Amino acid sequence: MLQLKNMHKSFGKNEILKGVDLSIDKGDVVVIIGPSGSGKTTFLRCINFLEKADQGHATFGDLTVDLHSASKRQIHQIRQKVAFVFQNYNLFNNKTALENVTEGLIIGRKLPKAKAEEIAKQALDKVGLTDKYQSYPGELSGGQQQRVGIARAVALNPDIILFDEPTSALDPELVGEVLTVMKDIANEGTTMVVVTHEMSFAQNVANRVIFMNDGVIVEEGSPHDIFLKPKEERTKKFLRRILAEDY
Repeated sequence: MLQLKNMHKSFGKNEILKGVDLSIDKGDVVVIIGPSGSGKTTFLRCINFLEKADQGHATFGDLTVDLHSASKRQIHQIRQKVAFVFQNYNLFNNKTALENVTEGLIIGRKLPKAKAEEIAKQALDKVGLTDKYQSYPGELSGGQQQRVGIARAVALNPDIILFDEPTSALDPELVGEVLTVMKDIANEGTTMVVVTHEMSFAQNVANRVIFMNDGVIVEEGSPHDIFLKPKEERTKKFLRRILAEDY
């Protein structure tokens, strides 16, 4: 479904991504773990052209693009296939939950308002917000706001949803509700790439786990292999620190 080859990205003299390759198959739930500053978020943002990579190629089905010189048309084609769930929700504060979800359908997908609202309500129902259609972000908890963000992505019916640390801005007691929604979406067969520090989600929901460090993929495998039988010393060191009670 998606192949990424030799992705590089620098900010000034700071090289963030140092030649990342990744293949994602339909139905994969790929979780990317690693220390802060390892390039995880930049990698996701380059996939969806929220940042422009300095080098590399991406193949989505039969469409292959140069990540640095892709045309506006090619970027639009890719964004039709890929949705993004942001760390800090990125909702319009002056729009209701329903309007936040319909915006991309009406503006980006050119759907009639009535059809967009029908799809948006189905998406909000799916994330447990049936009673919040007319609520503004300021009237919602952080967990509810993030669920609106997830509904917005789901409503686009993308081939892949990218999640950038979707629980990191939440109070601890609200994390569970968002992870439950994500697990439900994964169980429906949605292809997902998730950057997260929630190791239980990686262990229980992912079919592949990737450990990134210093701008490269150090190791990847099944959750069982990565968490119980890591091969690389850098992976072992990271997991010893994160999962001290298990090591």
